[in-house]
Amino acid sequence: MSGVEPARPHEVMGPHGEMLTIATLPSRTISRWVPARKAQVVYAVNGGLLSLDEALVRYSISLEEFIGWRRSIEQAGLHGLRVTQAQFYRSKRAKNS
Repeated sequence: MSGVEPARPHEVMGPHGEMLTIATLPSRTISRWVPARKAQVVYAVNGGLLSLDEALVRYSISLEEFIGWRRSIEQAGLHGLRVTQAQFYRSKRAKNS
């Protein structure tokens, strides 16, 4: 092993096709998490702009919370990140289990 970390991208594509950079990510002190901001964080991690650990620390979110956001996007797209929609999809999954 060479010990050299792979280069990180300077930008990644966001949930609406916009380019995300560290500077355009939601503020570290965000107090209101709307679906678009949650999605930006998920896309930043998925694209390698932020590591998962960096995102958890930067935004003071739990691993479970982040995984829930990611799962909601995978299963229902951005609409799944809305609180009422997330509750709907969770109950729908529980019924199908």
